[in-house]
Amino acid sequence: MAWLNELGVIAISARTLDIDLARRQQLKLAATLSFLPTMQATGLPFVPVPGLPSSAPSTSVKLPGIQGLRVDVLAPGEQLGAIVRIPELQWAAQAVPYYDYLLEAPEPGAMLAGGHCIPVRLPQAARLVWHKLYSSTQRHGFPEKAAKDQQQALVLAAALVELDPAALQDAFAAAPVSMTAWIKPLHTVLLRKAGGHEMLMEILRECLAGSDGASA
Repeated sequence: MAWLNELGVIAISARTLDIDLARRQQLKLAATLSFLPTMQATGLPFVPVPGLPSSAPSTSVKLPGIQGLRVDVLAPGEQLGAIVRIPELQWAAQAVPYYDYLLEAPEPGAMLAGGHCIPVRLPQAARLVWHKLYSSTQRHGFPEKAAKDQQQALVLAAALVELDPAALQDAFAAAPVSMTAWIKPLHTVLLRKAGGHEMLMEILRECLAGSDGASA
């Protein structure tokens, strides 16, 4: 949503009820900063989300209620969902494969919250598109989440291609081959979902053509 705001696009359907906070490497802090009390210092009643299994450390906090905002802490790692300890925050993160690719050279942006404009560091929009599409292939047993990942990626891609189509091509070329191998079999599905947006379809064909084979 932050990138859509930056690009001047309104797309209600792309909204989520969670925020991902990324920790790429150890944070250099003058003193240990406890994550949970810091979140609660906002005045909002955040509570830890129990780990799975229950003995695992929490990697997320959430506001009460089914529709309550959730904040997930994520970090690079080879095994999806593995626990990554963050001692400088007295917390833990969930590992996400290829997250280092996503977090390479982040860009300044802003999140809008009511009357507030909060400066943040955002992943490059084009890299976010491809990583979202990769993530959709890892939603085993959750087709609705995979579809949402693809929708979010295509909405952002459609906005970005109008301003900088080469960014999507460059980001795809920079992605690890082992990551794009998962995306390529989505070629036909993505073209169908992008139907009517010729510029986006052309980029998808160029990057994914001849790719309906088996995933990695």
